[in-house]
Amino acid sequence: MGGPIRTGLLFGGNSAEHRVSVVSARGVAAGFDPARIECVPLAVTPSGRWLPPEISRTILEGDAAAVPEPDPAAGSILGRPGGGLFLSVPGEAPARLTLDVAFPVIHGWGGEDGRLQAFLELAGIPYVGAGVAGSAVAMDKGLARGILEREGLPMAPWRCLTAEEIRQAGGGLARDLAVTPGYPMFVKPANGGSSVGISRVEGQSDLPAALELALTCDSRVVVEQALDAREIECAVLGNDRPEAAIPGEIVPGAEFYTYDDKYRDGKAVLHIPAAIPDETAARIRALALQAFRALDLAGMARIDFLLERESGAVYFNEANTIPGFTPISMYSKLWEAAGLSYPDLLSRLVELALERSR
Repeated sequence: MGGPIRTGLLFGGNSAEHRVSVVSARGVAAGFDPARIECVPLAVTPSGRWLPPEISRTILEGDAAAVPEPDPAAGSILGRPGGGLFLSVPGEAPARLTLDVAFPVIHGWGGEDGRLQAFLELAGIPYVGAGVAGSAVAMDKGLARGILEREGLPMAPWRCLTAEEIRQAGGGLARDLAVTPGYPMFVKPANGGSSVGISRVEGQSDLPAALELALTCDSRVVVEQALDAREIECAVLGNDRPEAAIPGEIVPGAEFYTYDDKYRDGKAVLHIPAAIPDETAARIRALALQAFRALDLAGMARIDFLLERESGAVYFNEANTIPGFTPISMYSKLWEAAGLSYPDLLSRLVELALERSR
């Protein structure tokens, strides 16, 4: 492929992590090496409308916290099965938008759950990151945990409940959960990320509000025992022969790693590498690679673990197929510590996407 690789940078979307995506996209756009990557910004509005590159670039280079909804006369990007993307402007013939590869940084629903990946597959466009199945399963904490538990990955006691199961259980649910997983516990939407909709529940009186919050994000809820543990993250890069970087540690500014800590430069502190024994780091890296393969991931993922303070036991927490790319995000910092610069990391991710499409 001669010249820079035309790379569609997809950002925005209609999830609760829309603003995070905009920040990530600005980081990625600034990190691309223009000699290797030609950035073609493609903003997605909260309503799901794909905006033309010129408008998207203006948004990316500005300081807006979210993607606005421009006048329909400005046009939209449309896809055709097997035929790529087209710029559609009222009163004009559709014009093909040529891309070599897509680089999605749309976090959460509609971007990280397999739907965007399926659209790009239908349009015949290679893309960075996991495929349809891997994205969908990793996004669903209940499904991912079920698969990885059968693969032998250790995890804290947990349960996955549907909204109907919660309704039918009524007041007895709080007593049941006191047994498994036990209090204190975390209550999370099964599908979601960036700590959106998550609550720490200390006792039965806190449970109804936590369940209600989680159910505003998804129709299924994961409850898991809250361990006295350190939060360790491992960055994985590759396709069929993935590599895992030395793990890093998040020291949250609150009881857990919150949305503000992750994306608004909160009080969380990153330790790279994590101050853990070499054998523990090696075990975490091995488990991260095992999870990456078992979930059929590709390109990139950040696999998160819990390290119990008293016992030193390691537990799987979650897998993120489109990790944050903000200036304070762990994924790129871990690879930078491993000797891979930010521009080189981004170029490598694009190369891996093209490699997988061949």
